[in-house]
Order: sequence, then C-alpha cells, then structure tokens
Amino acid sequence: MAVLVPRERPKRWSLDDIVVTDPPIIRRAIGAASIGNITEWYDFGVYAYFEPTIKDVFFSHLGDTAGTIATFGLFAVAFLVRPFGGMFFGPLADRIGRNKVLATTMILMAAGTFAIGCIPDQNTIGIWAPMLLLCARLLQGFSTGGEYGNAMTFIAEYAPDRRRGFLGSWLEFGTFTGYLLGALVVTLADATLTEDQLLSWGWRLPFFVALPLGAVGVYLRMRLADTPAFAALEKESEEREKANKTGDEAKILARLWPYVLVCMGLVVVWNVTNYMLTSYMPTYVTSTVPDSTGGGVSSSASQWLQIAVMAIALLTIPVIGLISDRIGRKPIIWTGVIALVVLAFPMVLLVRTDNAFAVFLGLLMMGLTLICFSATMPSTLPSLFPTKVRGAGLSVSFNVAVSLFAGTTSVVVGALVGATGDLNWPAYYLIIAGLVGAVSVYFLQEPNGRHMWGSAPAAQSEEEARELIGSQGEPAS
Repeated sequence: MAVLVPRERPKRWSLDDIVVTDPPIIRRAIGAASIGNITEWYDFGVYAYFEPTIKDVFFSHLGDTAGTIATFGLFAVAFLVRPFGGMFFGPLADRIGRNKVLATTMILMAAGTFAIGCIPDQNTIGIWAPMLLLCARLLQGFSTGGEYGNAMTFIAEYAPDRRRGFLGSWLEFGTFTGYLLGALVVTLADATLTEDQLLSWGWRLPFFVALPLGAVGVYLRMRLADTPAFAALEKESEEREKANKTGDEAKILARLWPYVLVCMGLVVVWNVTNYMLTSYMPTYVTSTVPDSTGGGVSSSASQWLQIAVMAIALLTIPVIGLISDRIGRKPIIWTGVIALVVLAFPMVLLVRTDNAFAVFLGLLMMGLTLICFSATMPSTLPSLFPTKVRGAGLSVSFNVAVSLFAGTTSVVVGALVGATGDLNWPAYYLIIAGLVGAVSVYFLQEPNGRHMWGSAPAAQSEEEARELIGSQGEPAS
C-alpha cells in the first residue's frame, strides 16, 4: 500500500536521547489543552441550540427562512477567518512556544463569546446588532484558527509514543464536554424561562459563562512549561529565527504538500461528520423534516436525544483512543470511513421518522462513526509534520479544510435541501466526505508507536525508555 513516509534521516537513539515525561505533568498538559476545546465547543453548543432564539433576537425582520439562513451564515462566517488565525498563530507557536499562543487564543476566544452576550438586540440598535454579532463571531473564528491545531500539537508533543492515542483522545473529550455543557445549559434555560424572558435577557446568560471558563484556561496554560519537543528545538534558536525570517518555514511546507493534502482530507471527513451531527441535525430534525413531511420530533425531544448521543460519545472517546494504542489508528479510521459510506442513508432515513427511538438510533450511528475520527485524529494529524513547522502546518491545513468544506456543512446542505427539496442531501454529503477520507487514509502511514517527526522518542518512565532502546533494529531507510 502506498503511504507517505516522513522524510527523516535514519538514527539510532541512545538512552540520553529519550524524553521521559512524568505522568502528573502529562495530566496537567492535557487539562490545559482541553479547557480551550471545552470553551470553544460550549459556545458552539449554545449557538447551535439557541439558533431559533438568536434568529428572533437579531434577524426577526427577515422572516423565518431568510432569518435561519442568516443565523447559520453568521455561524459559518467565523470559519472564513479561521485560516488567517491559523496562518498567524501557527507559525507564531513554532517561534515563541505553544503555551504562550494557547493562552492568547484562550483570552480572545472567551472575550468573543462573552461579547455576544453583551450585544443589544435589533429592536434597540437596528442593523448594528447583527453587525456587532458578526464582529464577535470573526474574533471567535480568528482565535479558534490558532487554538485547535496548536492544542493538538501541545498534547501530541507531551504524550509518550506508546500512549499518544489515549492521551490525545482527551482533547476531543473536551470537545464533547463543551458541547454537552452548552446543550445542557440551553435546555435548562428553555425549561425554566418563558419565551419572553429568553428573548429579553435569558439568552445572554450562557454566553457570559465563557468568561470564567476562559480565566481558568489561561491560568492552567500559563502555569505549564512548553513541550519537550519545542524546548529541544529552542536550542537552535538562532538558526531557527534566521530560517523564519527568510521564509524557510513556508518553503518547507510547500515541499510537504502531499502531507498537507492528506491532513486536509482527514480533517474533511472528520469535521463534515462532526458539523452534520452537532450543527445541522438539530435544525433538520425539528424544522426541515417537519416542514417537508410532517415527521421529525419536537425541539425539546431533539435536545435530549442529542444530549444522550453526546454523553455516550463522551464516554466512548477515551476507550477508542486506548484501543488505537493497541491496534493502530488506521484500522479505526477505516472503520469510520466505511461506516460513513455504507450507513449514511440508513442514518438519515432513521432521523427523518417521527419516532423518537428511531431518531435516536440514527443520531447514535452518526455519533459512533464520528468517534472513530474524533478519538484518533488528535494523535494522527500532528504526526504528518516535523516539529519545526508542526504548528504552522497543522494549523493552516486544519483550518483551511474546516473553513472551505466542513464548517460550511450546515449552510451548504441546508441550501441544497431547500433548492432541490431532496431530504437525502445529508446522506449524499456524508458519502462524499467518506470517499475523501478513504483516499486520505490510504496514503497515511500508521503513526501508532512512532516518535514524532523531528523529535526524539518519548516515554513515560525510565523502564519504558530502556524498552524503546532495546527494541531498536537497524535504522529505517
């Protein structure tokens, strides 16, 4: 099978070369990286579930259909600036360190979410209300562009080679925790407040919660030293600074274009599935399907079904990450890709019924397919780039793919369903994403158990370090 092999000089490692990271430090690194994901996806969950309320607060003058499109459009527009955030923060993290950049993106992300809760409604300031919402979403998008790729890099560079799958999966545990927290807060608000209270002031409260979450995240990140891989690279600071000034980083990435394409393809299949489930399905189940066929379920039922699926996924992610350290990442990614292509239509057909249990099964199938990607990608994607350009390569590749193909899933699929009247478009879209993923995983080298490209092997104990030395054969060519 054709695979992309890291272009690395063969080397035999000595015991002194092996990086040994204490488990308590690893746990703090995981917590510091994951808190950003919790904050980002908390906002995502709140925005997705408050979509009808946000539409009434900012776009009621547009009517139902146009207001829904405008609300999703403002959601999607944040993805347009994510590549710029990746281009800015990714190379910056390769120069000044991962933790400093992650603290900065945490501050910006929390500020953008908090700002949304402070915006007056359209009845108070007219057109300026959606304009200010747009500015807040752009700030969120720019900061998020530097957040996730560097968070993946941060955990991957801290994790021992033999446990990278399990430890990396906790980053996505944070994703689902944030989304679940957002969904629970919105559901609680819906249950305890009247519609007038929600429209007047209640919708603001969940966005204010982002501020203390952000403060905790900044505190955790600033207390932690940078990754061992970056610390080792800093020893060559003069040469690296000279290389960055002459644009060598961009030249290196240009030579690595096959790895960039594989990374983007994996991001597409992962995030199309992600946004289909978490962003589009709530509206599809409660609005699109009922308006077209009379099927679907109530908004309250949809929220609880989604929460149940997210809770199951949350508990499953670390288990799949642990399994990936045993059998490898590729078998699990292949499972997700095949499931997406084969089961896309059954998933969508189940979700279109008016039976709550059938809808739950359809959403659960989609959620378990998503877990095959979510549990493995944080440990897979960083392996595609060498240490000196890992932050830049991963941030740019990830955010361009998300912006162009994944983050726009709700808008594109919603527009296609509206234009054609075909309720099967979610299935078509998932199948296309699955095929893109199949091509990408075909060229992927199995990263399980390998040291990070451009870095020394990493172990969690002296005993494991000696095992790594003892297991070395002849240097690979």
